[in-house]
Amino acid sequence: MKGNDVQDYLQPPSFESVSEEREHGKQRLAGAFRLFGRFGFSEGAAGHITYRDPEYKDHLWVNPYGKPFTEIKTTDLVLVNDRGEVVEGDYSIHKSAFSIHSAVHKARPDVIASAHAHPVYGKTWSTSGRLIDPLTQDACAFYNDHSVLDEFSGVVYEDKEGEKVAKALGNNKAVLLRSHGPLTVGQSVDAAAFWFITMERSCQSQLLAEAAGIVHPIDPKNAELTARQVGREKDGWENFQPLWERIVNEQPDLLN
Repeated sequence: MKGNDVQDYLQPPSFESVSEEREHGKQRLAGAFRLFGRFGFSEGAAGHITYRDPEYKDHLWVNPYGKPFTEIKTTDLVLVNDRGEVVEGDYSIHKSAFSIHSAVHKARPDVIASAHAHPVYGKTWSTSGRLIDPLTQDACAFYNDHSVLDEFSGVVYEDKEGEKVAKALGNNKAVLLRSHGPLTVGQSVDAAAFWFITMERSCQSQLLAEAAGIVHPIDPKNAELTARQVGREKDGWENFQPLWERIVNEQPDLLN
């Protein structure tokens, strides 16, 4: 094909029904968990990604507590209401999954998905209480678009603790929870998951650069320019697509 006949390979989906949209989101959610497992983001039973139901806006799909990320299937996912009660699914959820994510989704109606786990570089950098610097093109996705919750008060079991997370996140795409780890959000599961993956790698780059003594941030003008080029919602969605194809081709059982 030539000229106007060339098709854009990366096109967001459209849906003919709410049920079709829901199934798509759940499949992407299962795929995101498989990728988190592949990248070693699991720490025992810790970590969760949530997906706002397209029909029941105050309901969230989330992973069952204790199920390995590497084994999660679409049919394993659990739906909880705004009180944290399981209304669909065969498993329980972790209290912190509801406390953190329900507060974020309540505060941010634009957020369709949110991701939080305890990956080694993200949780290590979080102990600094600092933002990540725009050291690389990829890290610029978070320039002026992430924040820090600079306190730690134990596992997030209480609603008020979840509200602190949501307040610290503000209107950003990510927040670093002090001595805990990153949390990212997006207007799709795809974007939220990719932002988490690339934030973890940006934290790794920051730690390596500081250890080597070569911390030279990109200047503010070019960091801001690059943020507009790589940090848009569409960039998060697009960058997830190769990862999705890889994991679903390798592990098609996640769609079951």
